[in-house]
Amino acid sequence: MTGADLVGYHVEATDGGIGKIDRANYEVDASFLVVDTGPWIFGKKVMLPAGVVNHVDHDDRKVYVDRDKAQIKAAPEYAESDQTDPVYLDKIGGYYGGMYGLTGTPMMPPHRPL
Repeated sequence: MTGADLVGYHVEATDGGIGKIDRANYEVDASFLVVDTGPWIFGKKVMLPAGVVNHVDHDDRKVYVDRDKAQIKAAPEYAESDQTDPVYLDKIGGYYGGMYGLTGTPMMPPHRPL
């Protein structure tokens, strides 16, 4: 999905709501969402590659992803400096790449814009 700002949209996992989009990057082959998973003491921010997005409902301001809550909450925590940190990006690529059953996948499998 290009041309739409998704910041503030709610994120719906396969088993219910998981949080809100705090930040989005729409670069080709590097599209991702940063999702705030809840209150500051219990939640955290995680990066979701564009490849996990199933569809976007602009009327309801929701983004539906093909992961469940546990998978999203188990993702490596995101910090602002992580966006360009090769170690963090490798962690993200390994975490989500493993869910696609691929080895040695690039950071954002499969590559597609939001």
